[in-house]
Amino acid sequence: MGVFVMPSLGADMEAGKLVEWLVKPGDTVHRGDVVAVVETQKGAIEIEVFEEGTVTELLAELGRELPVGTPLAIVLADGEAASEARPAAAPGPAHAAPEPLTKPELPQVREPRQAIEPPKAPAAPMRRAPGALRASPAARQLAEKLGVDVASLTGSGPGGAILLADVEHAAPGQSEAKASPMEEMRKAIAAAMTRAKRTIPHFYISETIDVDPAISFLEKVNADRPPAERILLGALFVRAATRAAIKSPVMNGHYLDERGFVPSEGVNPGVAIALRGGGLVAPALMNAGAMTLEETMAGMRDLVARARAGRLRASEMTQGTITVSSLGESGAEAMTGVIFPPQVALIGLGAPHLRPWVVAGEIIPRHVVTVTVSADHRVSDGRQVARFIAAFENAIQTPEEQ
Repeated sequence: MGVFVMPSLGADMEAGKLVEWLVKPGDTVHRGDVVAVVETQKGAIEIEVFEEGTVTELLAELGRELPVGTPLAIVLADGEAASEARPAAAPGPAHAAPEPLTKPELPQVREPRQAIEPPKAPAAPMRRAPGALRASPAARQLAEKLGVDVASLTGSGPGGAILLADVEHAAPGQSEAKASPMEEMRKAIAAAMTRAKRTIPHFYISETIDVDPAISFLEKVNADRPPAERILLGALFVRAATRAAIKSPVMNGHYLDERGFVPSEGVNPGVAIALRGGGLVAPALMNAGAMTLEETMAGMRDLVARARAGRLRASEMTQGTITVSSLGESGAEAMTGVIFPPQVALIGLGAPHLRPWVVAGEIIPRHVVTVTVSADHRVSDGRQVARFIAAFENAIQTPEEQ
């Protein structure tokens, strides 16, 4: 495996602050294990490894702002020599961005042959006693330096962990001098969306569709379920988008400057989630094409809970292939979104509204939703997007097939 480097967690990310190691030299790691926590403008993200091996050395110091591609640790596979994996030179100062050791490639996600198990609650962080105060070593050192009592702080990191930013904002005289975490997130969103509008030739197609069949279906399905187990209309939207993306592969994938459009083998819909207090993230629901409607709802609940707790994973932030953004079950009639690069499409869904509608030649009240697809004109055109919307509408009006 060799050197584990600072990953890119978004098209707008240039660097991240390493705030916590969850492994130590000698630990064995497996694909998908969370090994570190990195703080970005969008919050704290848990970083995974994607190969098996043994951690032999931690190269990066906690609390440092490290450019994407900076070596973080050496992880050796069985039989691999340390001399083969060690980088030629130690990472330079935080402001000097080194060349990445490997050129990142678009992850290819394959559809499992069988439906996956519903997502489970995330595992408890490693090596912590129950009830122990969660604060990174760098945060503790800074708190001691600034005279801040860490026990009095509310952490904004994964599982309530106290991060450097929490200590900085609690220090006397620091609140006015430093931007709040939410302000930093807004800056990150603004930077990403500005880049997207500047570099992606957007075009938009809208259609209003009848969602009464979906609402009636959910009323029957949820009749005997407690509130915590009910399926929401948003899950049907994500399933419909997934089914439509399978039928319209030109809408599902990444546009890379050096390769052009690369369709994805699987569908990982990004689910736009509004965070408490403001801000927005769109983590991917991985392998959604293999999920049932029940599993989709469970996966969405899991994503929302972890997003609001600051426990999203790097793969969920980088491997989305198409994004679904819904205003929920109340609010404005329509929305037009900005594509999340390197994706090539975003589905914006207004809230359901009761409107007069023609059904079998009669005007009757029906609940309708306006669907607006933002698409990348380098990859698709109006006819292809119209076919995608038709597939989406068919899925919504035949919910029993989901």
